[in-house]
Amino acid sequence: MCTTVVKSSYACDLHQRDHTLGVMVSAVLEGKPDKNLILVTGRIHPKLAEDVAQQLGIDLLETTAYDFANGEMYVRYTESVRGADVFVLQSHYQPINKAIMEQLIMIDALKRASARSITAVCPLVGYSRQDKKHRGREPISCRLIFDLLKTAGADRIMSVDLHAAQSQGFFDGPVDHLIAMPVLVDYIRDRFQGQLDNVAVVSPDAGRIRVAEQWAQRLGGGPLAFVHKTRDITRPNQAVANRVVGDVKGKDCVLVDDLIDTAGTIAGACHVLQDAGAKSVTVVATHGVLSGPAVERLKNCGAREVVLTDTVPIPQEKRWDGLTVLSIAPLLASAIRAVFEDGSVAELFDTYPEHHGQGFLFA
Repeated sequence: MCTTVVKSSYACDLHQRDHTLGVMVSAVLEGKPDKNLILVTGRIHPKLAEDVAQQLGIDLLETTAYDFANGEMYVRYTESVRGADVFVLQSHYQPINKAIMEQLIMIDALKRASARSITAVCPLVGYSRQDKKHRGREPISCRLIFDLLKTAGADRIMSVDLHAAQSQGFFDGPVDHLIAMPVLVDYIRDRFQGQLDNVAVVSPDAGRIRVAEQWAQRLGGGPLAFVHKTRDITRPNQAVANRVVGDVKGKDCVLVDDLIDTAGTIAGACHVLQDAGAKSVTVVATHGVLSGPAVERLKNCGAREVVLTDTVPIPQEKRWDGLTVLSIAPLLASAIRAVFEDGSVAELFDTYPEHHGQGFLFA
């Protein structure tokens, strides 16, 4: 039996803690002394949770979690969560089904322990690409994940760059759909300082043109292009990039996507852009799942740089000199703080990154 202990703590009333325990905890969020904020994490991406807690100025609540010999999981919180606003951070990453199940168990434990509110913080939502039916007798698995979170006891969901924004409608409750664009755009703006007039934003397919338009606006209204591709819906991770729609000759192309899995689409798009005369290609994506041949494909695709965020863990063996990983922790922490203090999450995207004043944080 393997035992894992994940450390954490929560915001509480200083006077009460001092009276009952004789200790002073530096986990209070100023301005809300009557409310308790607790951040807990599963075992998939504890480093991100630690970074978020550091941004909030709190600790993680200590959690005991282990697996039984047959694979079943056990979770118990070592301190009371009664009446607290609890945020359960778990990215749905490999092993993805175990990650989802662990978060559901954590939420159920909180509900049965009388937490006041429970927010499922899923930087990457599993099965989010299965958000519609392409053919008969197929599931809509993304809807199922949202239903499971609701049934387990989640009152609210927070995620970053859902595969399709309309997936928010699958959950009967508030969904904070955060976008990593401000983090990534600010980095790209800095990298191409003084050369933005030569930057063209490229979507890897027609479905993400709207996102590419937003990128182009944030980068000063430069040219826009997209790669026309075909996909065999009967075979997973199979797509063919055919040609570029738009003028990219002599341009520094910024190829933007939400998720890189096996990197077949992105690598193919890079080659097509180079064949079309692009001066350089910089790949930017939110979720770096990097399954199977992804790392080798990205290393050999000719991209000047690959920029990702740490919504999922990217181990050292999947990193190389041309990869940059930006921390998403400040954005998550700011959104958690806004929800806890009944503030506006939407305003974060108008002020980021100035609202945290830290510049770039690398993961």
